Amino acid sequence: MSENKKLIPKRRFKEFQNTDAWEQRELGKFVSLITKGTTPRDKSGSGSINFIKVENISDGIISPVSKISEDEHEGYLQRSKLKENDILISIAGTLGRTGVVDKTILPANTNQALAIIRGYDFDKDFLLTSLNGKAVKDFIRRNPTIGAQPNLSLEQVGKFLIYTPKKEEQIQIGVFFKNLDQTIAFQQRKLEKMKSMKSAYLSEMFPAAGERKPKRRFPGFTDDWKQCKLEDMCSLITKQTGFDYSATIKPSLINKKNDSTYSFIQNKDFSGFNINLNTDFYIPVKIAEKFPRILLDQPSLLVTISGKIGNLGLYNDVKKAFIGGAVGICKLNDLKEGEFILYELTSEFGQRQFRKSTKTSSHANITVEMIKDIDIIIPKNHIEHNKIFKFFKQLDTTIAFQQQKLEKLQNIKKAYLNEMFI
Repeated sequence: MSENKKLIPKRRFKEFQNTDAWEQRELGKFVSLITKGTTPRDKSGSGSINFIKVENISDGIISPVSKISEDEHEGYLQRSKLKENDILISIAGTLGRTGVVDKTILPANTNQALAIIRGYDFDKDFLLTSLNGKAVKDFIRRNPTIGAQPNLSLEQVGKFLIYTPKKEEQIQIGVFFKNLDQTIAFQQRKLEKMKSMKSAYLSEMFPAAGERKPKRRFPGFTDDWKQCKLEDMCSLITKQTGFDYSATIKPSLINKKNDSTYSFIQNKDFSGFNINLNTDFYIPVKIAEKFPRILLDQPSLLVTISGKIGNLGLYNDVKKAFIGGAVGICKLNDLKEGEFILYELTSEFGQRQFRKSTKTSSHANITVEMIKDIDIIIPKNHIEHNKIFKFFKQLDTTIAFQQQKLEKLQNIKKAYLNEMFI
């Protein structure tokens, strides 16, 4: 009796609450095929047959990009020819990514990083959801073979434990999660549409290279914009030195926050107006105060100067913080100008300047002098200036709201997965 209790999920549909416990099944015993593909010999990507890779699967949706020839598809890759309703699961690199083959992408084939599951004795949507559930995720986490990259064998895939109710309950659970996935996918598309809209507006509402007027403007504004350098709008543009970091800063860093520390801001801790103060490291106040030039003690534009060049943030917090070694700090003369600059440098106009300035050695980097020399073009009329800023700020608010809705839906799915599966 106690064993049966273990095989009853926490949450069930009302009509199944008093029905039998679920059964534990080994996947390989209830399918007709688990196999994988092969890397095509022809790497040109030409041909008419869709070729599916791990990166072509996102949120259960398969979006083919690569192509192979019909000769390859019908020849040495014949054993991995895909059929409608085949389930694919990634077994190399990013493990556990799943998708269902829809007839719209056929004919298609795949490589050895994806296992093909076919002829399964389960409801399709139930099985797909089970493969994303806790039992399979735990198995994958415990059992990958570590080589050049994590991988699973076909034998291991066959040993996945799938906990199953009767077919009628499988179908109802499958429909529930399919509808939830469709809602999540719709919200994802909505968010991406908003981000694309912002990108389009950024390209049109700031001047193109060599221009003094943007392509799209609010009614009533016709004047040329004025041009200056970023250093003209800042009291200081600087960075942390390697010597200071090695000699004093690095040995002083701690990984717990307290009342006598400042957050240590690295380039992964900022994006636009979003600044993460719950950082990996913190620096004691008494050490940070020895370096006032790189102390975040006034509104400042933050610029990634190594690695992901062109990532920007705007620091405007009453609490002080401290910058890491791969971050440039531009202490602003005027906060409102800084807010406008943030959007301009995020536009194609600004990003082009970062690309032009980037020097590549072992990895991409830019210097403080390059940052100082960045061109800034701003409206002469403060009303136009404010309208543009408010427009993009409202757009960002809408995008953040859509992002929160997506995350809420994703969290709801996680909660249901934990409660509706064993």
